[in-house]
Amino acid sequence: MKSNHLIVVNLKTYEKSYKELNELVSVIRDVSNETGVRIIAVPPLTHMLRAKEIYPDIFSQHADAQEYGSHTGHIPIPALKDLGIKGAMINHSEDRLPKDYLKSVIQMMNKYGLESIVCAENHREVKDIAMFESKPTYIAVEPPELIGTGISISTAKPEVITDSLNAIKQTGANIPLLCGAGVSEPEDVSKAIELGAQGVMFASAFVKSKDRKQFLIDMVKDV
Repeated sequence: MKSNHLIVVNLKTYEKSYKELNELVSVIRDVSNETGVRIIAVPPLTHMLRAKEIYPDIFSQHADAQEYGSHTGHIPIPALKDLGIKGAMINHSEDRLPKDYLKSVIQMMNKYGLESIVCAENHREVKDIAMFESKPTYIAVEPPELIGTGISISTAKPEVITDSLNAIKQTGANIPLLCGAGVSEPEDVSKAIELGAQGVMFASAFVKSKDRKQFLIDMVKDV
């Protein structure tokens, strides 16, 4: 890989993410291979294994702090490990977890050697997460009011990024910060990295793009 920065593409549960999954994940694979930029694909939960057949860098949209056992409707973390899923994106604003449970999920992810992207809504929550005894691999700050708007965090609320970076620094932790919400233009990515973010997350702008490969190439060109 040419870069230590990171792009995370959350496919959410858009209809196109199911019906056009092979194309979406193939584009992510091809652009990552061609550019040398790590791009994590986060497909719908029901389609993780299909996505993994196309591209290895797959994260789950959720994880439960449970071992194998008599649980119904859950995603045990050891199952993700055994399936070859590399990690999970957790605590997204669309799938929030109670604080104590979030701690348990992160701890178990670390136990099984899985990467974690833990989402936070503001710099105060970023600081809380950075202070957990068991640290996540990444923290991703995403103001919920900007998600899906096309109005990028790095241009509309750059202070959220800088405040979050300062919050992590204050705790003495060494956790890379990602940012997301409204990221839809190459300038949004380059600005976020300029501000100190390790990478960015986006969703709808990629899924709904008319030329997905060119869109993704443009988004990673300055990474």
